[in-house]
Amino acid sequence: MAQAKAKPAVRVEMSGVERLGLRVSGMINHPFSQERRWVKIHRLDTDGDREWGEVMGLLAETDGIDITFNDDETVTLRWEASADDERPIEVVEAVEEEPAPF
Repeated sequence: MAQAKAKPAVRVEMSGVERLGLRVSGMINHPFSQERRWVKIHRLDTDGDREWGEVMGLLAETDGIDITFNDDETVTLRWEASADDERPIEVVEAVEEEPAPF
């Protein structure tokens, strides 16, 4: 029986903007940042001027995000809680179950 040859995996490189956007998104969506509703973003040596400017521009244009460019070249993002965040948590009382008859 002949085996089909597997095609070699094609490696797709991410652009600098995609890579930076993914890093910033991960920082914003981190549970600790979501709880505090702010995050400080540090620019890495690998973040190019064009990529940094483009991502910071997109963040500055986003409604509900307050962006502060700090003196130490970091950027602080702050946001308010969304309507979903302020919903009361539904508490379900524990119900004692009877043991199974088998």
